[in-house]
Amino acid sequence: MPNTIFALDNVTYRYNAVTALDGVALDITAGQRVAVLGANGSGKSTLLRLLDGLCFAAHGSTAFAGEPLTEEHLQEEEFAFMFRRRVGLVFQNSDAQLFNPTVFDEIAFGPLQLRWPKKEILERVAAMLEMLEIAHLKDRSPHHLSGGEKKRVALASVLVLDPEVLLLDEPTAGLDPRSQSRMIDFLTDCGGVKTVVTATHDLEMVESIADHCFVFQNGRMMREGTPAAILGDAALLREAHLIHAHRHRHEDGGTHSHPHRHHAHGHSHETSAANSSNSAGSRLQSCYKNASD
Repeated sequence: MPNTIFALDNVTYRYNAVTALDGVALDITAGQRVAVLGANGSGKSTLLRLLDGLCFAAHGSTAFAGEPLTEEHLQEEEFAFMFRRRVGLVFQNSDAQLFNPTVFDEIAFGPLQLRWPKKEILERVAAMLEMLEIAHLKDRSPHHLSGGEKKRVALASVLVLDPEVLLLDEPTAGLDPRSQSRMIDFLTDCGGVKTVVTATHDLEMVESIADHCFVFQNGRMMREGTPAAILGDAALLREAHLIHAHRHRHEDGGTHSHPHRHHAHGHSHETSAANSSNSAGSRLQSCYKNASD
């Protein structure tokens, strides 16, 4: 049987009077690459925060590796240590994640909290600085870096712990095209190495980064399935506000409209298929390096 890493059963979460997740039930298995698709406000980010133990269901249950993922359980040192060691979240907005005075301090923060030996911390931080090609930034303030540099530092601060599960919220948002491409390479090559859950509305990269998709709208899961099945369902994508119509004006003054996908680099026709690349045999170190911009 598949090894279930996350199990949600009828989960509801509210921000005051606003329902962000509404009766969500889903399973994620170890080693699976999952794309959580939805327009802004659909509940994607809230789902990732719940999977990372940053918020907790008002109703229903959430489990990690068969253990209840609750506020009370995370107050138990043994479970909290295990969970934080195995699961890492990279926020959409890097500024919300970076708070230390230097890049070195940022990457070392997690290992320090987990009380790693000093020698091991120094070795792991040095390895991350080199792997993500940010050694020249180690003494810089994270908040004075470019968007792509901040994203690499945020990624390094999570990867330094070598988590089994990576949760990524709109990982290509705010990146230039070259950095976006390399982030997609990173997510592609990590397939089979880690469990990766990516929240995005960029449909163009889905076939490269995911084996399975969940589609969300207004806090509810509308559909789940393979990338091919989801991307081939135009009615579903329109209902989820993941494709939309653009009007085009012709030289003769006439206009027409046709649907487009949401896409970080621009737009492409709904009927076009994203090129699927599968580099499962790539070394993990190589895929880490490809994340740099």
